Amino acid sequence: MEAVQQEGPLGLFVGMSLMSCGQLFKFPEKARFDRVIPKSKIYERAKPDSALRDTFVSQVEQIRWAYKLAPETLNLPATRTVSEIQVFHIELRSAWLDHAVLRAIDKAIPFPLLFELTHGGRVKLAAAWKRPSEANSSHWGVGNYFESEWLPEESPRQPLPVVLDMAALYEQLLSPLVAGQSQPEPVSVSTGEAPAPYSTTAQAAAGSVSLSLVQRIALAERIAAKGKEIERIKARLGREKQFNKRVAINAELRDARQELERLTRQQAAAAQH
Repeated sequence: MEAVQQEGPLGLFVGMSLMSCGQLFKFPEKARFDRVIPKSKIYERAKPDSALRDTFVSQVEQIRWAYKLAPETLNLPATRTVSEIQVFHIELRSAWLDHAVLRAIDKAIPFPLLFELTHGGRVKLAAAWKRPSEANSSHWGVGNYFESEWLPEESPRQPLPVVLDMAALYEQLLSPLVAGQSQPEPVSVSTGEAPAPYSTTAQAAAGSVSLSLVQRIALAERIAAKGKEIERIKARLGREKQFNKRVAINAELRDARQELERLTRQQAAAAQH
């Protein structure tokens, strides 16, 4: 078995044993790292508070840097926004992970990340849209997190998409997560009302423009934000006793629900392109 020494994003020299580790994507053997990352290394970079450290301890069994997707391992040119993509394997203590843990790891690693989460013989992918700041390339913006469904670990692995550069690969890796999830954060947006009919004409109009990945992510984040706004309005309504104020809050709630419905229809139409 061949082993290669390479330096990783945490300044660690890691030995790459070229052996498959069962990703949902079938990454090239040349890109394999397979190195455990101590939680202390994440703490040094991300500076989490004591509560978040406790969350790491209670929810994360092990963090493993699985693959380095880079020009030298994929034979793809880097771009200004995406020079490399790191694939991290996280073994969980339960089937749920606080996204604050992923955000801390993203803060510690100055590259786009794709997470593979495993627990109880199942696996799912998770990632957030991550890009360097326009004002300071050493700072990174991280959006909301998207997750796939849980799948058996022995599920078939699909090959990496055929693309022209690293930025295009990053978009293709994130696209299925964005397309398969209507909300990047789990929130309740139940309205208690039947949705209004959605005409073919309206559907065609909503789907007349194909959205880019960045636009679809922004749309999903707006849907999540609107869902949270609805929950806040419903909470206010539950606390309010005065009739005239309840009437006003109900009107506000109705408008928010209509906007949420419009956004979700737009997302559904865009997903067909």
